Amino acid sequence: MAEAPRPSPRPRPRTTTRDPEEIARRLTAWLAARLPGAEAVDVRVPASNGMSSETLLFDIEHPEPPLRACALRLAADPAAYTVFPVYDMPRQYRVMRLVADRTDVPVPRVLWLEEDPGPLGAPFFVMERVEGRVPPDVMPYTYEGNWLHAASGAERERLEAASVGLLARLHDQVPVKEAGFLAAPGAGSPLRRHVEAQRTYYAWVVDGLSRSPLIEDAFDRLDALWPRDEGETVLSWGDARIGNVVYDGFEPAAVLDWEMAALGPREVDLGWMIYLHRFFQDLTESFGQHGLPGFLRRDRTEARYAELTGHTPRDMDFHILYAALRHAVVMLRVAYRQVHFGESDVPADPDTLILHHDSLRAMVQGDYRD
Repeated sequence: MAEAPRPSPRPRPRTTTRDPEEIARRLTAWLAARLPGAEAVDVRVPASNGMSSETLLFDIEHPEPPLRACALRLAADPAAYTVFPVYDMPRQYRVMRLVADRTDVPVPRVLWLEEDPGPLGAPFFVMERVEGRVPPDVMPYTYEGNWLHAASGAERERLEAASVGLLARLHDQVPVKEAGFLAAPGAGSPLRRHVEAQRTYYAWVVDGLSRSPLIEDAFDRLDALWPRDEGETVLSWGDARIGNVVYDGFEPAAVLDWEMAALGPREVDLGWMIYLHRFFQDLTESFGQHGLPGFLRRDRTEARYAELTGHTPRDMDFHILYAALRHAVVMLRVAYRQVHFGESDVPADPDTLILHHDSLRAMVQGDYRD
């Protein structure tokens, strides 16, 4: 039987403009000022580095290091056509400290925060490096040839249950008053502010460039579906997906990537977790593979969350559409970033720069299949 084609809709965009060797030299100098005699060794950039904040991995060589295996989150290079307009590293550091102090959600221990951009060219923080494995984005974990796809149904069920449990524990355990620093500016409810922040982000993405009629239609559709009761406000992880979790076997060992944390209803995270899996599943099916259609299904995810928290998710059509909309704005920015670096051209229809434009349009029209 012939192998199904591997998806390659666009070339993988570049993720950094920095010189790793220079960063390693500067990091060693910075570290020695905090731990006399210490060196940063085996400094490397992960092959799967993201396109927002950058991650460096290194070990500390010192007789008594506070941590030996470290990861460093570095704000994006402003010259690199950044994905987001602001990279608030103190805010991320503070979120991780709060989650670590007030919950049993596993987050890496944070050690140092450097707000001065001088040492490495941008603010950063250092945290412990947790060993384990992460469901891949490229190629997506829904595609054949990776550890999660090759797992048994029972093993994936275990991972799914534990991952939904992360959201339940985060939402239940963080005192929302202590997360007040995450409140978005402006007036209105936390959900109104959350959506307005996305409108502002979209306006920044398309400033001087072609606008997306589809994204603007999606914002209009959100208004039509707006929940009558927005629900309880919690600390929202923001980028709540299994690709941001390090797993030990099939159990979460570390929850990563808190740059999108905010205040909002519980369903903001639930919608994101459900939709991001559907994004990968839809992509996989479009390339002729079966994927993982039984994994992270909406009905089962909502039921499991309700069982764990006593809160029955509501207005999920709104929140899944909102997740798809948020993802579309990010993807449009990434696409314009590729154009900036000469990796692609702007098509006649800018909506086609959004990889999931067909499914987003179906949601806007109300005929997307779950």
